[in-house]
Amino acid sequence: MIIKAKEILKETFGYDSFRPLQEDAISNVLKKKDSLVIMPTGGGKSLIYQIPALLFDGLTIVVSPLISLMKDQVEQLEQFGVPALFLNSTLTPEQYRENVNRLRSGRVKLLYLAPETLMMDSTRNLLTELKVDCFTIDEAHCISEWGHDFRPEYRQLAKVRKDFSDAVCLALTATATPRVRDDIQQILEMQDSATFVASFDRTNLLLKVADKKNPLEQILDFLYTRGGQSGIIYCFSRRQVDELYADLKANGHSALPYHAGLAEQERSRNQDAFIRDNVRIIVATVAFGMGINKPDVRFVIHHDMPQNIEAYYQQIGRAGRDGLKSDCLLLYSYSDKQKIQYFINQKEGNEKEVAEKHLKALINYLEYDDCRRIPLMEYFGETYGKKECGLCDNCLRQAGDQQDYTVQAQKFLSCVARTEEKFGAYYIADVLRGSSAKKVLENSHDALSTYGIGMEWSKNQWIQLSRLLIRKGAVKKDPKHGSLLLTDHATKILKGEETILGLLDRTQTAATDEARTRTSSDVENKYNEILFEKLRKKRKDMADEQGVPPYVIFPDTTLMEMAFYFPEDDTGLMGIYGVGAAKQKKYGKDFLKIITEFVKENEVESRSKVIRKKAIKTASKQKHEMIGEEYNAGKSIGHLAEKFGVKTVTILSNLKKYLEDGNPLDAAGILASSSLSERKIDEVNETMKKVGPELLKPIYEDLDKSVDYNELRILQLAYLAQNGG
Repeated sequence: MIIKAKEILKETFGYDSFRPLQEDAISNVLKKKDSLVIMPTGGGKSLIYQIPALLFDGLTIVVSPLISLMKDQVEQLEQFGVPALFLNSTLTPEQYRENVNRLRSGRVKLLYLAPETLMMDSTRNLLTELKVDCFTIDEAHCISEWGHDFRPEYRQLAKVRKDFSDAVCLALTATATPRVRDDIQQILEMQDSATFVASFDRTNLLLKVADKKNPLEQILDFLYTRGGQSGIIYCFSRRQVDELYADLKANGHSALPYHAGLAEQERSRNQDAFIRDNVRIIVATVAFGMGINKPDVRFVIHHDMPQNIEAYYQQIGRAGRDGLKSDCLLLYSYSDKQKIQYFINQKEGNEKEVAEKHLKALINYLEYDDCRRIPLMEYFGETYGKKECGLCDNCLRQAGDQQDYTVQAQKFLSCVARTEEKFGAYYIADVLRGSSAKKVLENSHDALSTYGIGMEWSKNQWIQLSRLLIRKGAVKKDPKHGSLLLTDHATKILKGEETILGLLDRTQTAATDEARTRTSSDVENKYNEILFEKLRKKRKDMADEQGVPPYVIFPDTTLMEMAFYFPEDDTGLMGIYGVGAAKQKKYGKDFLKIITEFVKENEVESRSKVIRKKAIKTASKQKHEMIGEEYNAGKSIGHLAEKFGVKTVTILSNLKKYLEDGNPLDAAGILASSSLSERKIDEVNETMKKVGPELLKPIYEDLDKSVDYNELRILQLAYLAQNGG
């Protein structure tokens, strides 16, 4: 059945391969074995029950805590051509009856319910008439009083579960410590269930903690470099939400508030505006966000401290669900800590004990001096395998707070001079990036020597550099026209007499853009921004016509691939991430029209042949070949183990097979995964020379059993790679 699951993954959902642990978990569910899945937000939990639902004969019930999540999930599934519906209090009596009739007809594969709706006698009686194959509990941490979001009504699910004795039980959550996991299994009587725990490391999130000094100014500085991006700002109280919302609005930002003090209709309207890209920023209390499935949230800011690490992790998890780089900024002050301590002191007994432990762990994370991912992963029972992640403030600070931007500054200032100081930063960025914008061509600035010399940076990075140059006094803005004017300091920079050192981001998120460029894919760094915006506009128009969020049509990652590969036909389009058969049929023609017109007008060379070849090649490739190629492309052994959901020893075994096929391997990358000293490694190598590298037992014996087999496997592979297999 897993072969059919892979076909559904591609044909229905448009994805080429499963993410780590997805395949194992789906396979277990299809075998009707109870499963507990702990997977970070954005990790692909939903597919673990959605794909089996399409393979089972009967119904899959999904218990979900929020109405907004149900509505969102059903809308997305309908776009994929999957029959799904929900029953809750938002439906009119007529809509409710219609949905019940659809259920009885057997045409529905997935039914979403709130725990309260499920507990109603009428619902339970209805479900006894139907064949239920899978009983799924989403946000399963709500069942445990040790979880950060305990809900008493979730406890009753254990009783209801017994109504479906033939159904497999699947519990899902993004945030569960080992103690909470045990609690979930015990309450749901899932003692014999398999547990699938994915890594808690969200590798695309930049983690930053800053001392809270002037929070409004800090947030305005942060937003200054992120125009047009979607984000959430969390505040401790309703009053703080209202004040910050008013301040942001007064400063020209597209924002709305969200908290429990607003009327339900207004809350729903504001949330909907955010999801549909009608407003960019939501300022909210923790009442907002659970079940929000918007994939293109580019930043999450904590104006105030969260109450614990689980809440923090869940809230930052709303950023970058599409896998693209996103920023998480937390403003930390001693007074916030005192506020939380005050509320803890109002509690008693076990509840107070749990809250004290949560606060202690959070403070440890906030005041940690080394890589922030180490205490964060440790809290969830996971060991982080690196000393530095390269994507948190502490690691970036170790790499050097200030970057040398002299070369880029010279390019920028030279372009200002050659365009006669008549234009602003956005126009200069267009010239540097070789834009074919009408104004650039009309001014004949495509003939300048500076035209197209800045392709290594995105437009946004050049804009940030312009602000750095203003702060450094190299350029100033014409107060009347907004054009950039060169100063005496600029002349010295152009002559090479002075350097430009600094940070592009005034929130002191050290080397954010450098880190993002280093860790992003070619698609993310080099997609055509002009075509991307055209596709985004079309997506928004379509979404508004259908009354759905834009990402339901296609996520940003799909549009980026379209703006990178420029597919020319249906076959090419089917190779794009997130384009399944249903969406290709529904939207392919409209998006292909925009792409082909853009390619023709701008004489762009299409890369659609590349994705067609890639799709064919990937389908026929064996696992050890994929692992070998990814390793040679720069992925570490630890990363590959996580990606493929296997142990390190399995990756080593696959790499050895790849080497035996006659392919080269970089020995240095293999040695990097060894924890032995250089002296000990040399000792092992000498032994291999003496007794031969092929069999591990003679090496183990010759070393007096002083090096374990796990280390020997690493060094054996490195030795074979160095010596041609």
